[in-house]
Amino acid sequence: MRRGRAIERVSTVVIGAGHAGLAASHFLSDRSVDHVVLERGEVANSWRRERWDSLRLLTPNWQSRLPGQDYTGPDPDGYMTMGEVVEFIERFALATRAPVRTRTTVTSVRPDGDGYHVSTDQGELRCRSVVLASGACNLATVPDLSAGVPSAVTQVTPLDYRGPDGLPDGGVLVVGASATGVQLAAELQRSGRAVTLAVGEHVRLPRLYRKRDVLWWMDASGVWDQRYDEVDDLSRARKLPSPQLVGTPERSTLDLNALTGLGVELVGRFAMVRDGVALFSGGLRNVCSLADLKMKRLLATFDEWARTSGREAEVGPPEEFPPTDVPASSRLKLDLRTGEIGSIVWATGYRPDYSWLDVPVLDGKGRLRHEGGVVDAPGLFALGLPMLRRRRSTFINGIEDDARDVIGRLVS
Repeated sequence: MRRGRAIERVSTVVIGAGHAGLAASHFLSDRSVDHVVLERGEVANSWRRERWDSLRLLTPNWQSRLPGQDYTGPDPDGYMTMGEVVEFIERFALATRAPVRTRTTVTSVRPDGDGYHVSTDQGELRCRSVVLASGACNLATVPDLSAGVPSAVTQVTPLDYRGPDGLPDGGVLVVGASATGVQLAAELQRSGRAVTLAVGEHVRLPRLYRKRDVLWWMDASGVWDQRYDEVDDLSRARKLPSPQLVGTPERSTLDLNALTGLGVELVGRFAMVRDGVALFSGGLRNVCSLADLKMKRLLATFDEWARTSGREAEVGPPEEFPPTDVPASSRLKLDLRTGEIGSIVWATGYRPDYSWLDVPVLDGKGRLRHEGGVVDAPGLFALGLPMLRRRRSTFINGIEDDARDVIGRLVS
């Protein structure tokens, strides 16, 4: 008993009812492990509440699969809207009869004997093991330099942003050129805003290569199946920005060339704010050249795979793409006090929220210490993090293999 309430006992607690937590539940049920899935909101809560209105998945529909559930709609080469993603995950939760408890916020997980004590706003639980499946994008990462932005400039993150109408009048500075940054820059520019995009390290990819979705190539050639223990620099691999892709009906490429074609102004990495003036790095050309080079190398590996696997005849001839068209001289300063910029969108990444995790398993930068999802504490496991066990780990179609492996370790 604790505070007059009985402590519930269960073998395993899964935290999070997104696709990762539900996949964990599926394999726990297969192994006849009694468990509960705790969710602070609703099933697929992040997809419902923390995504902008126009967002679609980056992966084509035929790649949307969960254990025992594939996409069966009329547009396999399209890209799901957020409403369709929610429906897809909800259907999986119902089909697997996952023991989900919604609107149950976990406030603490702490060691307790040979297991864990889990505190929630709905009661207390005691378990032998915990699966952390609460997601990799709970909190937006905003650099400390944001503190120097004048108060007249509205600052938002992609977790706050819903559409252009939610921002005040004036130009928009979008910071970050990964998938999120380029998508929001394009949407805002098309809405009639003057957009400046601060570009740092990024991954450039075409939407289609040799008549196939570029993610078909990642899948078919085995790039996505590369394991975490086969990567030379795993820490760097796990921090790579998401590729510059967008899911649209016309399957269009959205790289920096496409953005400049729309009228977006490119500047270098946002380096600092001094007396209300934003200062940008002068390395824009070098950053873009490096991204172009890496794209070219990756496409060359696809070409080699097509040759050696005998698939060349079905995919069309190799393609070349023009280098990123970097302006001869990009702005190095932008005075944020003049009213030219009404808002800044910080598309500078995300991180998990482990503020409730009272177990010493975080490194000096707040990252979870784990080996392929086996956390550095007995009975503690993780799912849904970047390159957890494979390069496809954070995508919906990557969770089945990861969850099978991790739950296999849990019950062994």
